[in-house]
Amino acid sequence: MPTNPFLALMTAARTHAEAHGAPTPVLSPFDATLLGDNPPVDVAQLHHAGFRVVPWTTNDPAKMRALLHLRVDGIITDRPDILQAVLKEEAAAHPADAAYFAGFDVAAHRGGRGLRPENTPPSFEIGLDHLATTLETDTGVTADHVSMIWHDQFLDPESCRHADGTPYTLANRTYIRDISSTEAQRIFICDKLRTGPYPPGVQTNDLSLSPVSVAFAKQEHLISPYVPTHVEQLFRFVAFYTDYYATGPGKSNPEAAARAANAAKVRFNIETKILPLPNDPAGNSVASLPMPKPGEEPTTNHTVDPQTFVTTLCGIITRNHMEARSEVQSFDFRTLQLVEEQYPKIPTYYLTESPESLSTAFVPPSLRRP
Repeated sequence: MPTNPFLALMTAARTHAEAHGAPTPVLSPFDATLLGDNPPVDVAQLHHAGFRVVPWTTNDPAKMRALLHLRVDGIITDRPDILQAVLKEEAAAHPADAAYFAGFDVAAHRGGRGLRPENTPPSFEIGLDHLATTLETDTGVTADHVSMIWHDQFLDPESCRHADGTPYTLANRTYIRDISSTEAQRIFICDKLRTGPYPPGVQTNDLSLSPVSVAFAKQEHLISPYVPTHVEQLFRFVAFYTDYYATGPGKSNPEAAARAANAAKVRFNIETKILPLPNDPAGNSVASLPMPKPGEEPTTNHTVDPQTFVTTLCGIITRNHMEARSEVQSFDFRTLQLVEEQYPKIPTYYLTESPESLSTAFVPPSLRRP
């Protein structure tokens, strides 16, 4: 087994994928593990072994340039606008590497959360406006077995509010597992502005800047463009966006042709938001769960089980014939192995953070470094 923990992980992951006819998995590491002196992720070594590397989540132009100099295959970012500007500058400075820059993956994190409230049609719209080649997003599974798009296991009161104005706090938080998609879109609007790793005042929820989302919400009979959306609806939204600029109201926009062409082929990087931890029994009440603390991961999953996650998400992908444009990513490698075994046409992305975690029970035994 290779001595580098990330290469060891990916070598074992590829062995599993190939055994089931699935493509070579991609490593998606925390960007800090690629930078600095003697970083634990060796991009050149991984490339030599045949692995692509797409780090997360980079918003600083200097770090973007450093990663580009390492020749990573893509970058997941909250600011696709900044990344596109950096790419343009770097491509101009390195004309001999035109093929590399032409094939680079600009992955808009949660749609482009540095510019719009995350994981909503307006955030996906702004990602597409900046010609992101991938829309990165997160999913949970609702009570009616829909792949709801949201980062946390519950609809976070810092992002979401009750549409009727009644108080919504952590004390009465609603978990994705415990609500139907229809109820979520009737009860919640997730348009609150958040602070984050980007200058204040850049993120906005001004709907005049999201014309495609407004038109789409009207077509879908949604109470707001900022209701919680789901994967199948995202597929419809991107098709709607494509038509909006190809033949619809946006066709006179100077960027219309580029936007329509890009949206017609944009990829979807969809994370299963489950951790390799025990699941709470079905029926557990919110009152019985520990109160979430800012910045801390949960110690159990109040979610569906890994198999249900995979069956639900991959079922939606296959029913919509989106296997060629979708990939599944996760920190929970159990779900990725299930995807490789049961849906081998869908590529997998292995999300990683510290090298130490790769030797723990966080990783399935077949992939774990001794």
